[in-house]
Amino acid sequence: MKTQTDPSTVCCPEFDSKTWDEKTHVWKNKPFIKDSVMQFMHIPLNMGSVVTRMFGKIEKVKASPKNEEFLMLCYDPSPWKSELYMTVTKQVPDAENVTISGTFLSKVFDGPYNAVPQWIKSMDAYVAKKGKTVKKYYFHYAYCPKCVKKYGHNYCIAFAEV
Repeated sequence: MKTQTDPSTVCCPEFDSKTWDEKTHVWKNKPFIKDSVMQFMHIPLNMGSVVTRMFGKIEKVKASPKNEEFLMLCYDPSPWKSELYMTVTKQVPDAENVTISGTFLSKVFDGPYNAVPQWIKSMDAYVAKKGKTVKKYYFHYAYCPKCVKKYGHNYCIAFAEV
């Protein structure tokens, strides 16, 4: 994913839901960098500056994955804080480097951010049909706000760690 400097430019690649909808992913030490966003009742307050800072660190050391492999996972441990995880191809200096391992079921949704509670209910049912139990949820939004307007969709991948 590229940072956007010209507002008429689309920075997010067109999203293909078939890659992610109702799939199982097994990650073994998948590399990410991690940062956090301040929130007020799950509404991000400094998302733009955190994302820009993270992208800057990744681009500086050429640790960006291919566009179709890029994930920016969001995990909300509380209404006041969100954790962001961006995939990388190698260690990034001056960043919190982490790995994520586990089995994840994914499902694609399209709609406003405030639909997340409905998406969680849908995911709970999907995971239960598979005979599994959710340990933790991560969400990846396929488009930045400008590309949502350009493409006319707000796709989100829900990842349930099982």
